[in-house]
Amino acid sequence: MSIQVNNLSFSYGDNHVLKDVSFTANDGELMAVLGPNGVGKSTLFRCMLGLLREYKGETLINGESTRDMSARELARRVAYIPQSHYPAFNYSVFDMVLMGTMAQVSSISSPGKRQLDLADKALARLKISHLRNRGYTQISGGERQLTLIARALVQEAKVLIMDEPTSNLDYGNQLRVMAEIKSLAEEGYTIIESTHSPDQAFMYANRILAILDGQVLALGSPRETINQELIRKLYGVDVEIHSFKNDSIRIFVPDL
Repeated sequence: MSIQVNNLSFSYGDNHVLKDVSFTANDGELMAVLGPNGVGKSTLFRCMLGLLREYKGETLINGESTRDMSARELARRVAYIPQSHYPAFNYSVFDMVLMGTMAQVSSISSPGKRQLDLADKALARLKISHLRNRGYTQISGGERQLTLIARALVQEAKVLIMDEPTSNLDYGNQLRVMAEIKSLAEEGYTIIESTHSPDQAFMYANRILAILDGQVLALGSPRETINQELIRKLYGVDVEIHSFKNDSIRIFVPDL
């Protein structure tokens, strides 16, 4: 399932956050969105999801405008994993994941065996079944992020939008989660994730979308886009880039 953004612009009053942003993410593609803090990455996602309505331009899913979709219709196509989430009640981890199936049942029905099985399988896939009965607000930030990813999987939407999915994870869990995200892309999911880690983006993403001052600075494959000049423009730092394993891995070392 492809997702296409055409000339998307958004402003908070006189503050122009996004300016004519355009790109397409295709089936089976993992796109990493790079950019410094405050550049508009989260705002871009909120516009694409219809959480912010007063934007110019359009977002299309398989050629259909998201403006024409109800919240339930959009949820069947797109799942969103926010950077952080703090519910008002201390639901169990299992119940938090089960909430991802709401678009599959009517408003007067309860989740059935299929939905319960989906939730258990998602917990097992992300290796957090042991948290099944724990309170969501009583687990670590990293465990909460894994729970949100599991909730997105049971939604069965083929487009996943992830706002810094590894930001609260330790190094080992970062690698495990990114490997799982890459595996989902290989299974046919269309995934767009923001990240502050250019080396992680280089290692796992199929394409890079770099945003600066609300505009697309670079768009292309990791090898085409991620270099010393891009890092300097995005983050204002000079780095040395070291390549390993036939340039499948790049390490960025600050030029101190």
